[in-house]
Amino acid sequence: MTAELTVAAWPGITPRLLRDGPEALDTYRQAGGYAPLADPDHLLTEVDASGLLGRGGAAFPMAVKLRTVRDNGREAAGTVVIANGEEGEPASIKDRWLLRNRPHAVLDGLRLAAEIVGADRAVVYVSDPLAAERVGLAIAELSGDLDGVAVELLTVTPGYVAGEETAAVHVVNGGPAKPTDKPPRPFEEGVAGKPTLISNVETLAHLAYLHQHSAQAFRELGTDSSPGTFLATITGAGRVPALYELPHGIAFADLLTLHGVSPDSVRGALMGGYFAGLVNRDIVGATLDHESIRALGSGLGCGAIGILTDDCPVAVAASVLAYFDRENAGQCGSCFNGTAAMAAVAVGLRDGNAGQEDLDRLKRWSVVLRGRGACATLDGAANVAASLLAQFPDLVQRHLENGCQNCRSGAFTAARPYEVESLEAVVTV
Repeated sequence: MTAELTVAAWPGITPRLLRDGPEALDTYRQAGGYAPLADPDHLLTEVDASGLLGRGGAAFPMAVKLRTVRDNGREAAGTVVIANGEEGEPASIKDRWLLRNRPHAVLDGLRLAAEIVGADRAVVYVSDPLAAERVGLAIAELSGDLDGVAVELLTVTPGYVAGEETAAVHVVNGGPAKPTDKPPRPFEEGVAGKPTLISNVETLAHLAYLHQHSAQAFRELGTDSSPGTFLATITGAGRVPALYELPHGIAFADLLTLHGVSPDSVRGALMGGYFAGLVNRDIVGATLDHESIRALGSGLGCGAIGILTDDCPVAVAASVLAYFDRENAGQCGSCFNGTAAMAAVAVGLRDGNAGQEDLDRLKRWSVVLRGRGACATLDGAANVAASLLAQFPDLVQRHLENGCQNCRSGAFTAARPYEVESLEAVVTV
């Protein structure tokens, strides 16, 4: 089924990433794209000054990642760069939108990253067929060359774990799209044994903007610790899903107003896609920056936010945990068994079949299972379980007593909660 997607920039700002698309090469160049890079070290200094954080979920400083791969590469036989566009979070659409509409911004950022770290190979890693088509056309416009670095397009079957960085390396090395044990991490030893930079496509598009406009211009929006803008996928609350470009630091209540949702109707939110877990109504008084959301015990993650109004948080948690149970790689016993066990308790709680001993086990698992898988899937499941228990204790107790009218009258049971499927967009930028 096709649904609409609203695409809009925050009122009063000039969008940095959102444009009418798909954007042709000539249009991108006329706007300043693909400008020669005279001094890669100077650009790295600018990235450091900009405070650019990764937009893939971990918010890791981009300058640190670039510098580490560059330095490791000086002791190895070259480096590799990967633009990671395998958007595994069903509730996020930002990466697919960028790849479909602004592939040259992503490729330009990939070019710059390759020059900074001294890469001899560049890969665009995607799963969405239309994104692959648009990127392929953009690469062809460049004759497959990024300032002397050959760029290739690699398409994989979509999956939650397929976008994990070691899974991407595994695929480029000829294996399946499944995570591998760490260490070594890709920045130490990745594709063909070389230090490998894996960067989210939105992060690379911000790098291209930074090259064109300077670190000072990048910092004109956002906060000191969370500078710049970010792409946010907003779902739930019975509204048409939206992709917004937002300055870090805006009030969540103002975002609700923009999205047409009454703050009084909000029970909480599912943050960072599925990974960062649930937050209660305290989110209404928060600002959208990393510091404020961490203070609530959650995270911005990939910028995907599911707004909970009529949907019961217990049922949402049960659906997300069941998703993790189905989507884990099936290669780590702790994750395979742990996600199944946590999902079973959450589903039982939703359906009025769980007891206090079940909740005690769920609480214990949400602590002891962290960090025990090859990737972060088990950590995401633990985040959902722990946040449900910590953020909604009264609601959990009500379910123990079989007293949730929402779930009794028809529980939320989405297989892929708050999934965004379509790009049939109403564009307002």
